[in-house]
Amino acid sequence: MIDWIFFVPACFALNLAFGPNNLLAMTHGAKAGVSFAQKAALGRLLIFVPMITVSALGLGIILTASALIFGIVKAFGAAYLIWLGISLWRHARTMEVTQISAHPAHLGRAFRSEAMVALSNPKAILIFAAFFPQFVVPENYWHSYAMLGAAFLLMEAAAIFAYALAGRLASKFASGRLQTMQRISGVTMCIFGILLLVSPPPSRS
Repeated sequence: MIDWIFFVPACFALNLAFGPNNLLAMTHGAKAGVSFAQKAALGRLLIFVPMITVSALGLGIILTASALIFGIVKAFGAAYLIWLGISLWRHARTMEVTQISAHPAHLGRAFRSEAMVALSNPKAILIFAAFFPQFVVPENYWHSYAMLGAAFLLMEAAAIFAYALAGRLASKFASGRLQTMQRISGVTMCIFGILLLVSPPPSRS
């Protein structure tokens, strides 16, 4: 039987951890509303499904077993986060608060950003490969892994809503500083990229 009493709070803490995807949800919520941010974040959730499946198959071990593969994935993820951060900064220069409602944000672009950020960060699959097995029931492996994956996705959706709502509320109370908020998001995204680039590979012990 899955130890839900320990899994749920520990997993939800991971879902709520401040990272690139949650920053993106907050940014989308501030610019275009909670509903928009949730729709865009479907890109993240759809990417997580095959990542969980890959981890269940044991292929997630490849990232921890091969420093070269981990380094390649990490470099790609870091480069994308830095590029995204620079894009957020540049777009803030010409963004006016009145333009937010007049020119709705592009959902397809936001969807792809969520998916790419999720896919380009090797730490996500490492969470599935290292955290989930602690709660898997060996005699009922596939069913328990599927249940853990479903629970993770539900809590991830709750975290998306929380960050999107926080972004929306922040934009309402500081609508005149929306450009500053976007610039801060851009700088933070670049910082995430740099930290990912210099982070050491996971332990193979």
